This record gives sequence, C-alpha cells and structure tokens, in this order.
Amino acid sequence: MSRKEILQGAAMSAKIELIKGDITELDAGAIVNAANNRLSGGGGVDGAIHRASGPELLNECRLLHGCDTGDAKITGGYKLKAKFVIHTVGPVWNGGSWDEDRLLASCYKKCLKLAVENNVKTIAFPCVSTGVYNFPIDRAAAIALREIGEFIKTDNCLEKIIIVCFDEHNYGAYSKLMAAN
Repeated sequence: MSRKEILQGAAMSAKIELIKGDITELDAGAIVNAANNRLSGGGGVDGAIHRASGPELLNECRLLHGCDTGDAKITGGYKLKAKFVIHTVGPVWNGGSWDEDRLLASCYKKCLKLAVENNVKTIAFPCVSTGVYNFPIDRAAAIALREIGEFIKTDNCLEKIIIVCFDEHNYGAYSKLMAAN
C-alpha cells in the first residue's frame, strides 16, 4: 500500500489536526490515554493523564478490571478539561511478527467507536505505542492515519480529530506523512 493510499481522505480532511503539545491541556470531548493493561497509570502519556486528572481517575479505572491490548475503555475526565478519557492499550513492538500492526489499528478503531457511542465531537490521540512500547514511529503514524481516514469515510459524527505529538520526532513523522498526500 502506498503512502497516498494510506492517507487517502485522511490528511486532506478538515477534521484532522496535528499539533505538538501536552494532551492533558486540551479542551476536547475526549482525550485518549496510551494506557497499560492494568489501567493503573504509569510513565509517559499515561502517567501525565493520571496526574492531571486526579485520584478519581485511578479509582474509576480500578472498577474496569484492566483492558486487553488492542481494546479501549472509557472513563470520566475528572480534573481534565476533557469530559472523557478513552484508555487504549497499544501493543509492545516485538519485531512485527506478533500481530502488532493489527492490534495498533484496533486501538484506533475502538477509541473512535467509543467516542461516537458517547456523543463526543472532538477526540485527541497521542502517539499510541511509540514511547516505551517501541513501535516504529513511521509505521505507527501510517497505521493511525489510515484508521482515522477509514473512519472519516464512513462516519461523520466527529467534528475534529486531533493528533497530539509530545516530541519533535513523532511530530515530524506525522507531518511528513500528511504532507505526502
């Protein structure tokens, strides 16, 4: 599949916005948390979201009894500007032979589905699995943009989908793919 096919309809859509910043500061209907299977907070985006939302988030997460890789669950946003947090567990990169691409694609699909089911109009995604889970950034960006593009083709419930990159490396990968379309 060419880069143009991956991004067909995605990058040119007015619905997609790419920013570099802190996802915890966004005023969105939902922000996505790149969570661990226990939904217990941790490092990176996960830890930042738990710290910014307050202890109520962890209390609600405990009631969810974890989350499988490739799946997503929703909670309140508590002290965040976002009404909801959608927790998704991306795959750990193990060389690509453990179904990592499918699992990462599933993360985006499940998050978008939960957003629509909860009447969210704006959703913000971090770069799922590209931190400590070591998913190759270019590959993860292509999967994310493909899944978001496919979603936009069939569903117009969301007004805006924001991709939030915390660092220049991730931002550069997404920018390059989006400019290639």
